[in-house]
Amino acid sequence: MVAKVISGPEVAEEIRKELRVKIAQLKERGVTPGLAVVLVGEDPASKQYVRNKERACEDLGLYSRTVLLPWDAPEEEVLKAVDTLNADPAIHGFLVQLPLPNHIDENKVIMRIDPAKDADGFHPINVGRMLIGDPLFLPATPHGIQEMLVRSGNDPEGKHVVVVGRSNIVGKPVAAILMQKKKGANATVTVCHSRTRDLASLVRQGDIVVAAIGSPQFITADMIKPGAVVVDVGTNRVDDPTAKRGYRWVGDVDFEAVKEKASAITPVPGGVGPMTIVMLMKNTVIAACRAAGIDHCPPA
Repeated sequence: MVAKVISGPEVAEEIRKELRVKIAQLKERGVTPGLAVVLVGEDPASKQYVRNKERACEDLGLYSRTVLLPWDAPEEEVLKAVDTLNADPAIHGFLVQLPLPNHIDENKVIMRIDPAKDADGFHPINVGRMLIGDPLFLPATPHGIQEMLVRSGNDPEGKHVVVVGRSNIVGKPVAAILMQKKKGANATVTVCHSRTRDLASLVRQGDIVVAAIGSPQFITADMIKPGAVVVDVGTNRVDDPTAKRGYRWVGDVDFEAVKEKASAITPVPGGVGPMTIVMLMKNTVIAACRAAGIDHCPPA
């Protein structure tokens, strides 16, 4: 058995086509969805991520704004930038790029974001609404994982999903989303983490395995049940003298070995990454619809 590769760019393009229809309807009413990003410092990975968001906005015809602050910007300056975006009617959704410098309290910054403009879905109000099944927005990466599963013909309903990792960004929310009593969910979910005993045996029980532990090629073929679906969320830079740049990117899954055992698998790169961006665009469009009082928004 050789696994079918689930292409993030292909699934993301399906969603972009759907969003273009709704964006055109908004523009007919004089509304251009606006997305902003607050970036503190010069972290190369964060800067690249922001550039990708800007390109995605341009491709879809969204208004894009980036607020750049120096790494040593005081906390009050970051909070002031958040306040400004909260009050700006041209901005329907925004996010503060994480991680932030150590002298800035990330929780305080997230709490300051208007939940109705919280494009990342990290505000506690949005987290709570996600948990009870009545979301304003869903976090981009976990929602993107759900979309990849459903649109690739691997609906999680009735399946045993094993999530490896318990972060607030991926592990916890993807578990919450997939266990909801809703279409595209209804899974039985097990969450494993660094303190899980006999982790390999639990992972082997998964009909669907979501790897989000942040450890390169941690999930090996002997941990995967034959025919399982594997979603690799990891993005790990490893040294490779044979590569042009001296390094390459790998996921949390040993892709070459696992693809011989799984029925479907996401690659790194080209898997979950493109989904994160397009789901952020979707959240912005949802926010613009709600701000404009337009019915039939895309569902969260």
